[in-house]
Amino acid sequence: MTKIIVDDLQALLDTLPPHVLGPLRQREDLGDLIEVVLDLGRPPEARFPDSEALLDSREVAEDDLQYVIQRIGAFGDDNRAGIERTLHRFSAIRNRRGKIVGITCRVGRAVFGTIQPLEDLIRSDKSILLLGRPGVGKTTILREAARVLADEAHKRVIVVDTSNEIAGDGDIPHPGIGRARRMQVTTPALQHNVMIEAVENHMPQVIIIDEMGTEQEAEAARTIAERGVQLIATAHGNTLENLILNPTLSDLVGGVQTVILGDEEARRRRTQKTVQERKRPPTFDVVVEIRDREHLAVHLDVARVVDDMLRGIEPSPELRWVDAEGRLHKAHEARASTQPQFGRAGNDRHDGGGYFKDEVEEGEGEDADVQRETIKLYPFGVSRGAIEMAIRTTHSPVQVVDNLDEAQVLVTTKAHYRRGPQVIRMAQERGKPVHVLRNNNPPQIAQFVRGLAYRSSANGALDAALQEAQEAVERVWQGEDMVELSPQRSYVRRLQHQLAHRYNLESTSVGDEPNRRLTIFRAPTGR
Repeated sequence: MTKIIVDDLQALLDTLPPHVLGPLRQREDLGDLIEVVLDLGRPPEARFPDSEALLDSREVAEDDLQYVIQRIGAFGDDNRAGIERTLHRFSAIRNRRGKIVGITCRVGRAVFGTIQPLEDLIRSDKSILLLGRPGVGKTTILREAARVLADEAHKRVIVVDTSNEIAGDGDIPHPGIGRARRMQVTTPALQHNVMIEAVENHMPQVIIIDEMGTEQEAEAARTIAERGVQLIATAHGNTLENLILNPTLSDLVGGVQTVILGDEEARRRRTQKTVQERKRPPTFDVVVEIRDREHLAVHLDVARVVDDMLRGIEPSPELRWVDAEGRLHKAHEARASTQPQFGRAGNDRHDGGGYFKDEVEEGEGEDADVQRETIKLYPFGVSRGAIEMAIRTTHSPVQVVDNLDEAQVLVTTKAHYRRGPQVIRMAQERGKPVHVLRNNNPPQIAQFVRGLAYRSSANGALDAALQEAQEAVERVWQGEDMVELSPQRSYVRRLQHQLAHRYNLESTSVGDEPNRRLTIFRAPTGR
């Protein structure tokens, strides 16, 4: 399906002060505009996908902000406003007295034809949860899903639109949602009430919700799912792992509880007596991680995947992407725990979802031992329990220690670091790396732990080599038959092999040392 983009850009441009609009209209890349930033006392700024530009040397004045405010809808409790029958969003920044001192004018675009990789799941009556970083296209998929289910599948669809991002500002919904009905929410704190009201009053077959982020909303979603209504929603978090570690939203995928096993059961399972298990059936049947606008990772059986992750088994999601010709491709991502043990040269084997090419690499063992070396971490002001859970979930070679003398690395929060306590000064004097987290929350901690081992051993050359392999994977995905990489030492080649295998591509080494290098290509069909 060809993508069709509708943005009604002129409606947003008409709200901008003349001295901002003039320079903006002269840009050749105006159609790629993401947002215009107007901050009191600063020059106006335009943001594009790959650049930013100052639009005028004059600073934004109060009259400029009022010019915009008078041409848009009223700001709600979430400090967002819009233009009727468009998807443009205006977000206000206020000072301590509530006065608006900045406005972000973001372009809203309806993109028709975005759900091709997920259309079979969306039409299957399964509840689907979308995860991904801001700006990756989650809301766009929700809008298109509402239109397809209402107009093509002829289902009763209700959109719970908290910030009017899905169906636009005003009383009449944007045509991007088709015949789906829209229920607006007076304040974000009441979104869970409107979710329940939608089910009780309007008998929908499908409810679509954007940005679930509270425990009440998670409970409301469970109530809706138990009544047999299909849910399609987004939630705060980039991956399923983030969701499991988030105590507020983990109930969406079944929740996590600590269970103490008896001696006999612990021996039978070959585990410790204290283990973590899923509490209840997940609210959502399918979780989709949106890695970028073209590539998705789909967990088709959330209950099984969560159980596996709590037992220390890496997930193996189904990768989906659409090529330049509009063809849908599917492949299973190989589990990290089932990566090939490199044996005799040229020994092919199929393991799990990926096709692997095994080979001997001289000197590999020594580097691999370095990679597996445990990193001793001392937390200061950071939740030890969250760190230990992240270590178990990500299988990182990290050990939490109780004193600074044993530690190789210290981790703390920005708030603690700013106070300059003695323990941080001691770590710096002894040459121990100090990592500072912006927030002491499970997703931040999990991201830090996952990258700690890699960051501790990596250098610039390794970064460049892995980036080259990632770009090669993208090129093969986009249709190239084979991509040859630069020569690398054996350990780096092994990491490049694993990266290719992760995306279900075949790789092999060619040439002689010191010019031995990888080629990455698609596995032959029928294997």
